[in-house]
Amino acid sequence: MASTPPPQHEFEIPPMPHLPTPSGSRHRGSFGSSFSFGPQPLVDSYLEANSSTYSNNHSIALDPNRSILHASPLRSSPRRNRKPKDSINRPHPLANDTTGIFQHSDDDADDEDEYEWGMVDRMRLWRHDALMQHLYETAAFWGDKIVSWTNDPNDAFWLAQTYFMQHQYSRAERLLTRPFPTLAPKHPSTQPLNLTNGDVSTAVAKGKGKERDTLPLAIPIPRLPLDPAGMFEGTQDPHEIISRLVDMSVACRYLAAQCQVRQGNWSDATEMLGEANPFRDLEQDRAAVPDIDGGIKIEASMCHLRGLLMLKLNRGDQAKNCFMEALALDVKCYDAFEQLVSGEMMTPEEEWEFVQGLAYASQTPQDAAFIQLIYTTRLRKYKHAEEHALTRQRLVEEYGLGDNPDVLFSFADALYANFRWSDCFVITSRILGLVAIHNATTPLHIACMYHLKHLHSKLFILAHEMVDREPENPISWYAVGVWYLSSGKWAQARQYFSKTSLMDPRFGPAWIAFAHTFAMEGEHDHAVTAYSTCARMFTGSHLPLMFVGMEQITLSNHEQADEALNASYSMCDGDPLLMNERGVMAYNRGDYMEAANLFQRALDLAEVTQSSQQSWTTTYVNLGTCHRKLKQYEQAKEAYQKVLILDPRHSLALGFLGLVHHLTNDLDQAIVKYHEALSVDPTNGYILELLNMALESAANYGLHEYRPIIGPEQFKIQAARLKEKFIRLKPESKDLFEFYINAATRGVPKGSLSAPPESMNVE
Repeated sequence: MASTPPPQHEFEIPPMPHLPTPSGSRHRGSFGSSFSFGPQPLVDSYLEANSSTYSNNHSIALDPNRSILHASPLRSSPRRNRKPKDSINRPHPLANDTTGIFQHSDDDADDEDEYEWGMVDRMRLWRHDALMQHLYETAAFWGDKIVSWTNDPNDAFWLAQTYFMQHQYSRAERLLTRPFPTLAPKHPSTQPLNLTNGDVSTAVAKGKGKERDTLPLAIPIPRLPLDPAGMFEGTQDPHEIISRLVDMSVACRYLAAQCQVRQGNWSDATEMLGEANPFRDLEQDRAAVPDIDGGIKIEASMCHLRGLLMLKLNRGDQAKNCFMEALALDVKCYDAFEQLVSGEMMTPEEEWEFVQGLAYASQTPQDAAFIQLIYTTRLRKYKHAEEHALTRQRLVEEYGLGDNPDVLFSFADALYANFRWSDCFVITSRILGLVAIHNATTPLHIACMYHLKHLHSKLFILAHEMVDREPENPISWYAVGVWYLSSGKWAQARQYFSKTSLMDPRFGPAWIAFAHTFAMEGEHDHAVTAYSTCARMFTGSHLPLMFVGMEQITLSNHEQADEALNASYSMCDGDPLLMNERGVMAYNRGDYMEAANLFQRALDLAEVTQSSQQSWTTTYVNLGTCHRKLKQYEQAKEAYQKVLILDPRHSLALGFLGLVHHLTNDLDQAIVKYHEALSVDPTNGYILELLNMALESAANYGLHEYRPIIGPEQFKIQAARLKEKFIRLKPESKDLFEFYINAATRGVPKGSLSAPPESMNVE
């Protein structure tokens, strides 16, 4: 089986008009009167540094094609894999990292034996060790001393990171956005202090660590002079350059924007990042440029954060474009992919085309196939069933991920889409046995427990456990709402679904379930409003519009129902449930042939996806009814018999099958099926009336058949005897009996009805 080839065209980043520089032509190292935080000066600085013949170390910090790996605390020491002079004074194990991620060049190996650590180097190691052990206060304490001595931008960046991990967002933002002094060399021939961390500093490590151990104490570097109001008073050293960390490094700007987002300052964060990607016009095809150091492009991370801001500002279309741009710039940016897929921002076909068309080969040549496969498993399963099955098979057989939660989730998602609740529940139970919480799997697990009625008690226990264990997780309260929904307590269920949507406005299942409570309660107008709100939030999902159409059918608003169902069909043409609803609308219009075709197409789609046939008994009933309306009685009989194979006690199928026999003058079989239907549903008034009509027709047929055999006198005797018995059983029907006797004597054709069943509204 060959998979569908990826589309030839790749996602192209749209052009963006040049952003005006808020601060004019001010040099990036100066401190002017403008305090704009727009990103355009950062872009200008990057272009200026790249065009200059001076050292490009600062352009490295401004390069959006890099990650922040080069400034990682793992490179806090100027040397790695240090060779100890004896076995007593061995360095900390973290100083001998052998992961190979942050390797220095081979040119540094010559100085390996000469180098010894100084005080700042040791404190950097303490800072890193404290971060790894989650001792953030310790890391901040030693990191603050390092920044006081070195004024190294990398040290300041990691101090801000430490504040961020402590949730001290305003403190971190202040450090990143306040004027930051850096000391220039006093003489061109004199090397500056080699108190560095990463690649931002222009210093070169030379000499013994013993000599530098006392330098921070001998030559103190003062902090930036500020007045009591916190304003900058000016520099005292003419060689000192004043700038802001957000103007010196893309990573610092990104971290400052993160701090502003955590504080709820959406507009300030948008100004910090820019309304659109400021680096978009630097190169023609930035999506094909791989990350320089093998990490995740900081530009892609900024686009992802910009997308989150657009969601906060209710700009859904711009958020979608930002996430698509982030993933196009770096296919490793899974957060952007997760927002697109879980937020259902694209239709199923748009998802497929976009994900298959990403630049995997040019960005990650060694890992392109795996990334494409693992992303494909997360796409919706309404179409491309064979490709999805092949993808899961390859991940299991070639990559050994048969027990990975994400791959198992793909299996569960496919089963849930096919209404195979029991099979899906088995796999979701396995996933939750491997990991306590899996945000993608847990809603499926809860939904399966709702559909399987014998698991409602376990759903109650699960909801309690989740609330006790993770009360801050919206899914915990969603589970509580689903349990109330399963118990028919609509008001309580709405309360908890509303709480879930307040905790996470992008959690789609809570919005859908919230609307379901109105529909189940019979509040169809409110249900339409709730579904419509959900459709506006999740523009790539066809389900809310389909549910709107179903509610409009219930309200007999056929024009609005047609509009909603057609809009849903334009977004997804592979959902068999949607085909069934469109068939119902065609039936309501009286177009029985079109309705039969749509019902048959729904069954064909369900068969392709290997859906549970038990879930499609209603569609078979609808198909049989269309054939009966078209007087295609054999096809109608076949459809009803298919239902009875799946569910022998389906009262509607039994009743309609009896009606087909009735219409074909097979009264004996009609009476049998009517009785079977009433044994399942004794209070069905339509079936009772049809049974009476069949019995009356059988009585009429019998009298008419034997009239030539007996004489008039014998006929009157038998008629009187039957009349006496009939009146004794049903005194109120004396006149009806007289009517049939007179009709029989006039020779009414056999099987005729006083009121044909076809004229009754039995649907």
